[in-house]
Amino acid sequence: MSGRGAPRLVLVLTENWTLTPPRDLRALVRMAQEAEDAGIDGVMLSEHVVLGPSSGANGIMGNPRDYAAPGNQDPATPWPDSIVLMSAIAAVTERLRPIGAAIIAPLRHPLLLAHQLAALDLVSEGRLVVQPTVSWHRDEYEALGVPFERRGELLDEHLAAWRAAWTQTPAAFHGRHYAFDDVYLEPKPYRPDGPRMWFGGIDVAPWILRRLVEYGHGLHPFGQPTAEQIAPLRAAMAAAGRDFAELEVVGGIRPRFPDDEHPGDLDEAAEAIPAQLEAGYTTICFKPSMFTDDPGEVPALCRRLAARVEAMA
Repeated sequence: MSGRGAPRLVLVLTENWTLTPPRDLRALVRMAQEAEDAGIDGVMLSEHVVLGPSSGANGIMGNPRDYAAPGNQDPATPWPDSIVLMSAIAAVTERLRPIGAAIIAPLRHPLLLAHQLAALDLVSEGRLVVQPTVSWHRDEYEALGVPFERRGELLDEHLAAWRAAWTQTPAAFHGRHYAFDDVYLEPKPYRPDGPRMWFGGIDVAPWILRRLVEYGHGLHPFGQPTAEQIAPLRAAMAAAGRDFAELEVVGGIRPRFPDDEHPGDLDEAAEAIPAQLEAGYTTICFKPSMFTDDPGEVPALCRRLAARVEAMA
């Protein structure tokens, strides 16, 4: 990867429970508004519908300001509905991108989710970014009666069904798990081909590569893949007549926590940004609760980071 100009900043919004009470979702909407005013490009929301006992099987994170990851979460971790919350954010902002990363597609029917995402894309007037995923939590799938072992197949059918429903009138789709004919899904999304889509995972696996080439506008890995790991994606994009440079490539910063009771230092964490820009990352994510325990400091924190990144660019 190589440098590609000024980066975008994305605030991770739904893991800030050391900053905002879990039931005060209006506080998250206000934080999104403050982020927009401070020059932040987008806010990122992730999700679970439910968690089960195995959500903390790998050991619950020591510092609650850290990132939620597979197997490190207390089952009572709050995960408010991201589509509902993004709708509220889209309605009170004008430039900020609402980013659903991740949307666990197999837990819904593809037509229901296509309908919701189309409406959200319209409310945001084309600002919506969606990262469809299968996620990792078997308990969640079992609670909702969805076969965990087939989650990859289900996601692939979602993507094809969404494309049909968003671009055809009437629409038809026939897969192994879902099928429909003569479906009129209205209103369509703001963009003729639907919302922008990111894909990512623990690594750039073949299924991630395939979905990116066919449907994707951005690569959002869990971690930072090397140039060697990215090489197959570059080749696959070229073979499909697409330019890798058109992809948004998403990185991020995280601090070195002094202990489990306090946030880390923003300036120290930001020292990782220049190397990511040099490697070709176009977007940098940050989570404010990693750097402050005072919600009143979030606007200033956003401005400080935005100014620092602008100076780097």
